[in-house]
Amino acid sequence: MIRSFKGILPHVLVVLGFVVISLAYFSPVLQGKEIFQSDIVQYIGMSKQQNDFRAATGEEPYWTDAAFGGMPTYQLGAHYPHNYIKKIDSVLRFLPRPADYLFIYFIGFYILLLVLKLDYKLAFLGALAFGFSTYLIIILGVGHNAKAHAIAYMPMVLAGILLCFRSKYIGGFLLLAIAMALEIGANHFQMTYYLLLLVIVLGIVYLIEAYKHKQLPNYFKALGVMVLAVVLAIGANATNLMATQEYTAFSTRGDTGLGIGPDGKTKTDSGLNYDYITEYSYGKLESFNLFIPRFMGGSNSEKLDKDSEMYAQLIKMGASPSQALDFAQNAPMYWGDQPFVGAPAYLGATVLFLFVLALFLVKGRLKWWIVGGALLALFLSWGKNFAFLTQFFIDFVPLYNKFRAVSSIQVIIELCIPILAVFGLYRVFHDFEKKKEKEHALKWATIISGGVALFFLLLKSTLFDFSGANDGTYLQQMGAEFVRALKNDRKSIFSADAIRSLIFVLLSAGLIWLYLKEKASKNLIIGGFVILILVDLVGVDKRYVNSDDFVSARQMNQPFQQSSADAQILQDKGHYRVFDLVENPFNTGKTSYFHNSIGGYHAAKPGRMQDLYDFYISKNNMDILNMLNVKYFIVPTKDGVIAQQNPETYGNAWFVNSIKYVSNADEEITSLGETDLSKVAILNSEYKKLMPTSIQTDTTTIKLIEQQPNRLVYRTNSTQDQLAVFSEMYYKDGWNAYVDGNAVPHFRANYVLRSMLVPKGAHTITFEFEPQVIKTGSNIALASSIILGLLLLGGLFFTFKNKKE
Repeated sequence: MIRSFKGILPHVLVVLGFVVISLAYFSPVLQGKEIFQSDIVQYIGMSKQQNDFRAATGEEPYWTDAAFGGMPTYQLGAHYPHNYIKKIDSVLRFLPRPADYLFIYFIGFYILLLVLKLDYKLAFLGALAFGFSTYLIIILGVGHNAKAHAIAYMPMVLAGILLCFRSKYIGGFLLLAIAMALEIGANHFQMTYYLLLLVIVLGIVYLIEAYKHKQLPNYFKALGVMVLAVVLAIGANATNLMATQEYTAFSTRGDTGLGIGPDGKTKTDSGLNYDYITEYSYGKLESFNLFIPRFMGGSNSEKLDKDSEMYAQLIKMGASPSQALDFAQNAPMYWGDQPFVGAPAYLGATVLFLFVLALFLVKGRLKWWIVGGALLALFLSWGKNFAFLTQFFIDFVPLYNKFRAVSSIQVIIELCIPILAVFGLYRVFHDFEKKKEKEHALKWATIISGGVALFFLLLKSTLFDFSGANDGTYLQQMGAEFVRALKNDRKSIFSADAIRSLIFVLLSAGLIWLYLKEKASKNLIIGGFVILILVDLVGVDKRYVNSDDFVSARQMNQPFQQSSADAQILQDKGHYRVFDLVENPFNTGKTSYFHNSIGGYHAAKPGRMQDLYDFYISKNNMDILNMLNVKYFIVPTKDGVIAQQNPETYGNAWFVNSIKYVSNADEEITSLGETDLSKVAILNSEYKKLMPTSIQTDTTTIKLIEQQPNRLVYRTNSTQDQLAVFSEMYYKDGWNAYVDGNAVPHFRANYVLRSMLVPKGAHTITFEFEPQVIKTGSNIALASSIILGLLLLGGLFFTFKNKKE
């Protein structure tokens, strides 16, 4: 018993250390503060209606009227039945946000290194190197929580796979099933997709090894165990996956059937278009900021001080000291290829030095799948700057064209490099008879790593002119002397960080040299590298995410303040929509926080609504805004924002007196601009068989009498069968229509809206959002969770039984 406790105690201390370090880095959370995350602010605006509805009724709406005229909440934090994986996740993320994500960065990587048979000290060191990788901290600063969440579980998934390949089938199955379920549950499928690319590289390397050593039966047995684990992980997340797949077809990631663009020209792209996918492409040279943090200037908003040339020049130009300092502390230092960068993806000079050292010392399949995966990620992150490979993946690799911001695949580099780096240090401490080989590796790792820093430091003025994409604008607005000062500041921070990286390389090499010369113990060297890595990485991280980014909890929970225009509109208790002309309507969650907006903030907007915006709404086409029941506009004036009422809106529903049939989406959307939509409904010809030969109408109107996000009730009384158009988004998978409690068909009209035949007489029409995908998915999730739970208990039983025997 005592022996067993002594074996566990180091890991307990390590976990406590991770808790302390996570809270220390994000120490304002201990004062009840929250980090201001711009993306989360927008998410709060988008999800407020569903959260308010859940709090008031205890029900889940699965639909919101607050954004894009109406959309499912599947990607807005919907709560699904039998989502037990989420409960496990909440137990692991017990710390205040964002310290919770940093903690699971550490824990996941620590588990991976233990599975790779490293001792707890080296595993602790590696976890720090991974968790404090600058990109992983930066995404927490801006609110890419789902991305951070998915990245945090990547190491655990790899750990489960590696156990299976080592014929540890029970442990590998259990770890992989749980980790993969958590990975999928994080709900960032782009990150999971990138992990899959790395796993494919790993699998190919292990397949080659199995073939060489005639162990193919064991390889395929391990593969079978992994497939079963992944199937159960998918099943446990069935509701989310199925709902997401369903929504994808409705979103900009799907195909709306449109073959033309707003300019009338033929569209040639399927999925996301090439320019959109590759907008954030890493420059080839920019990749050196993995080693030298501000190699390309760092970010679009660097914090300089009064010693900068920019500050001095602004003072000369007549700016006050406070104005000059304010500009200098938001200095446009970035001069790379991407349109905007919040921070460099710095891996650490110390970590990269150890990685280069490991290239000489580490042999076998571990090295090859790590190097292969890292190189693939690096080449793909270049996007349009390595067009041949990128175009190949877009054209031929399934699902690759569903994701944008190709530079984010560098998370695979941030996962791979620290693994091999720590193994390089492990090799230094073992195989004592290979001292000359280690000295040779140390010499060349120092020459290569230090040489890169020295090369750029000495030749910077020859190699680069430090010109940024917006310098032409600054030249026109601020003059040539300002641009000269700007470039000199870029050169200065380049030099400072190149020297900084060179110093960390030399200090790292010095620690290895001390060990090889037997002047310092292993524990002292590990302690030295812990300090170097923390000083190196945390020093850069704090430039971009620090205590200044924290605000009161109230400010995050209520991020938007009501304007006088909002207050005026909210006095109207009817059901209508708002078009905000102050904000970018299709890139803000602010309007959705207070009103039913026709815009919103989402990475995968409803596809047909985006088409409508591109063709008409962006041009302020009133007929389209009227059919969407836009009753109020928020407009800017010199005295502030005001609310303007639209008297021409068609209302919640209306009857038409004729139908215009079209054969495809192109004709459908172009007809919107040529038709009196208050009198004519545009229908696809596929619905013609459901329609009478002629439509008659009388003066009776249709009235909305009850409204909730997932339920709409209308009352009508007419002397003729009529065709009604409803100013609600058509979504075929979930919305059901009833007349007096009897199910009736409804169909799409006017490209985005709902329509149905209303029988004569007095009737109650009800629309209910009853998504079958939730019912089916939750049943699968329940069954999978039960099976997974039973297998987990059984696996633990046999594991402890075997240990006891």
